[in-house]
Amino acid sequence: MSSSIPQPGLAASSWPGGVVPEGLRFAGPSKTLTDAHSLLFSGLTGDTHRSHYDVEYAKTTRFGKPLVHGLLLASLTAAGASEVRDHLEGFVLVEQGCRFLNPVSVGDTIHSEFVVERIWEEAHRKFCRIGTRLVNHRGETVLEGFHCYRIIPPSQEDQA
Repeated sequence: MSSSIPQPGLAASSWPGGVVPEGLRFAGPSKTLTDAHSLLFSGLTGDTHRSHYDVEYAKTTRFGKPLVHGLLLASLTAAGASEVRDHLEGFVLVEQGCRFLNPVSVGDTIHSEFVVERIWEEAHRKFCRIGTRLVNHRGETVLEGFHCYRIIPPSQEDQA
């Protein structure tokens, strides 16, 4: 089942039936990763392991060149940076996970892909699981994972 994305500025409650449809597929922008991305990420996080910037050291690894930080890649699956960013009011991230399938180096271009896998309720709380994927310019999946969101409807005061 595949659905279209409503007009920008609409909350999840504006989807047909007030529910984000299972099977909805959407994407994020493509990005060519640069030294600047890695430098900013390492400065922000403190992750300065030489596998990310030391070319001579990286030549001695099985990858042969510096790698982009894995957690930087995971952050590029943020739904808030995707084409549904205007439809996520009430979505609160409660869990995420991923597996790294192929290395990513500076100069690689990647894009994110998403699919709404499941919507369910537990104890009067609504949740949404979204499958995530990063694909490089060669068509290889470099990361696959998931996000789990709690969907909190707007309060009565917010709607007034």
